[in-house]
Amino acid sequence: MVTQSRMSDDADAGFEQRERDLRAQFLPKLKRVLAHVPFALDLLAAYYTVLDRETPMRVRMTLAAALAYFVLPFDIIPDFMVGLGYTDDAAILFAAIRMVSGSMQQRHYDAAQRWLDEAKKGQ
Repeated sequence: MVTQSRMSDDADAGFEQRERDLRAQFLPKLKRVLAHVPFALDLLAAYYTVLDRETPMRVRMTLAAALAYFVLPFDIIPDFMVGLGYTDDAAILFAAIRMVSGSMQQRHYDAAQRWLDEAKKGQ
């Protein structure tokens, strides 16, 4: 018989794997497309919220799903379409942020801004 605790452990383990995948793929993709993504600050703040262990798991999972959509190579609107490519990514991200906005802290936005400042120096 599967217990509630076992199901929770399995879900946590699955999330940890997806978090490792996100860490490996998110920042490299954002660096490649930074000039074309006007919502980079919100993307990064969501990323830092996901990495923050003080953030409730429900919030982390919601934002991780939105960030995974950004990272994945398939989209409703292909990213290479100038002017439209990131519209679907933005819509999904902003819907997720709206659902969990109370859990995104100023420290997440501060970390995002620091990363952006460093990335722009390196360009």
